[in-house]
Amino acid sequence: METTIRMSHGAGGRMMADLIQEVFLRHLDNPLLRQLADSTVLALAGNGRIAISTDSFVVRPLFFPGGDIGSLAVHGTVNDLAMRGAHPLWLTAAFILEEGLPIEDLQRVVQSLADAARRAGVAVVAGDTKVVERGHGDGIYINTTGVGVVPDGVDVAPHRIRPGDVILISGTVGDHGIAVLSEREGLGFETDLVSDSAPLNGLVEALLTAAPHTHCLRDPTRGGVAAALNELAVAAGVGVELDEAAIPIRPAVMAACEMLGFDPLTVANEGKLIAFVPPEEAEAALDALRAHPLGRDAARIGQATAEHPGLVLARTGIGGRRVVDMPLGELLPRIC
Repeated sequence: METTIRMSHGAGGRMMADLIQEVFLRHLDNPLLRQLADSTVLALAGNGRIAISTDSFVVRPLFFPGGDIGSLAVHGTVNDLAMRGAHPLWLTAAFILEEGLPIEDLQRVVQSLADAARRAGVAVVAGDTKVVERGHGDGIYINTTGVGVVPDGVDVAPHRIRPGDVILISGTVGDHGIAVLSEREGLGFETDLVSDSAPLNGLVEALLTAAPHTHCLRDPTRGGVAAALNELAVAAGVGVELDEAAIPIRPAVMAACEMLGFDPLTVANEGKLIAFVPPEEAEAALDALRAHPLGRDAARIGQATAEHPGLVLARTGIGGRRVVDMPLGELLPRIC
């Protein structure tokens, strides 16, 4: 293990997974934390279940095409709850501000956060503010905690994935990471690239209504589709087989990735979900996704298999197969 923290330790890849196992779980391990999903589901005394998630947002720049750190903080936390089938209800928001930040920028961020919360149907019920000295922050960092209610009969988690499950994705991949990178580095691609940042709770409700036995959901944020599928393959003890040509990618994102040497499957998303669905409900699930505004480009991209457990393979356009490995770290730091 590394002796000092590197940027890759927060990037959603193999180094981050090692850090969680060797430091955080070593000291904090308990049965609830060991769920290691997007959020933790807890049974209440008496009856009922809630999901709870916490997240921190350090994106740079604060404002990017299609969003900003305020709306991103809401979307990211709402989506983590939705990935367990929960109805998000409440958020907390803690702001760490750097001395010298223009009040106008703070106003924009808080207004955006409030608007995003209203659109997602959640209320911000508690908060905190701290200020650090100039040069000891990066304008604004936001930490959020979300709480939602898990409906009776809903059980969406990695351990429920089974060989034969159909893998669906709700739309094009890589939009968020490339949009943020383009704004940050001033790359000026000819085609406008916009983040896909959006709240997915409505899309998940539509999916679970059409496919109530959906086994697992995951939003492929840091580390992209590659990191998400590798994590799930290991957690469920299954293999994953992808049809690479079926994965929807915008031409502008593909062109940018080719120019920069990135694999689109490792680029972050903030408004997409991956679903593992029993084969008998796959068509209904895909139809439900495509009927929703956030799932118009949904596609069937592969399946879970009993072969090669823990390994993700993709069938290429020329008929071969390649290993889609867990990224070591994130090529695009400070994306969320």
